[in-house]
Amino acid sequence: MEKAQDKKTGRDRPYHHGNLVDELVAATIAIIEERGAENVSVREAAKRAGVSPGAPFRHFRSKTALMTAVAEQAMNRLTESVETARAQAGDEDPLVAFEAIGHGYLRWALANPTHFEVISSRTLIDFNSSDILREQNDAIRRLMINLLMQARENGQLPHGLDLDQLVLGARALVYGLARMAIDGHFPEWHVAEPPSEAMHKTLHLFIGQLTKS
Repeated sequence: MEKAQDKKTGRDRPYHHGNLVDELVAATIAIIEERGAENVSVREAAKRAGVSPGAPFRHFRSKTALMTAVAEQAMNRLTESVETARAQAGDEDPLVAFEAIGHGYLRWALANPTHFEVISSRTLIDFNSSDILREQNDAIRRLMINLLMQARENGQLPHGLDLDQLVLGARALVYGLARMAIDGHFPEWHVAEPPSEAMHKTLHLFIGQLTKS
């Protein structure tokens, strides 16, 4: 069984089954936050986790594989945030539920900026190799499409509206808002409110314009 060093006693302690992956992901996130994604390596993550340099390679053959695991954790948290927001919105108005998905995304991004950075970069991860990333991303997209279809059937949206393009536009909006907030761009655009408030106001404005198309 692989050993890890107890930070309080300095003595080796065995990992419980499955904990090594979580430890390596946590170590990787710490490296990114301290030194940037470019300084991540599997060996450095192993050192941070307190295991031998070769131990992580049983789970991750490369830096890309390790970063993809971080992205999978990010996707799990994003899905949880979206599902919570969607449930709180209720089922009465599909456009309210559609907007709630965006608010869930924005709250997740602000709360998890390192996760946001990793999952956003296709140069850091292998998106297509991960069932978790592909399936959960597609599940969110399908949910958005289904809600827009319901809104169209209810007469809330024009029948000629391209729903795929609308989903892409909505996704681009929340991604761009999150990127600007995390990177500190709002002050130069004379945004008076705190970033969290400004992002949610802008999303609400966008959704409000849909019914006026």
